Amino acid sequence: MNTESHMKDPYKALGVDPKASESEIKKAYRRLAKEYHPDRTGGDKAKEIRFKEVSVAYDILSDPQKRAQYDNMRSSGGIPSGVMDLGDLFAQMFGGQGGQTRVH
Repeated sequence: MNTESHMKDPYKALGVDPKASESEIKKAYRRLAKEYHPDRTGGDKAKEIRFKEVSVAYDILSDPQKRAQYDNMRSSGGIPSGVMDLGDLFAQMFGGQGGQTRVH
């Protein structure tokens, strides 16, 4: 599975349009989280990575302030250089720890 296209854009990670409603984002997250959850994928590392990407994307897009900040950054020139994945982006944007996600 090629996850490279999903590494930096939470909208792509969840497969939703940037104009998606909160309910559309939540529905996409739940579907993908269920599909890629480590308890259901038998230790498949690629699916585990995808689950983490989906979780971080949802962390960003489910919070109105974080989503607005991401959207502003995205529209004013994109992702900062040196960002390797959504966890790094999350850490740079919000001062959090990259890779730490919550599951809803």
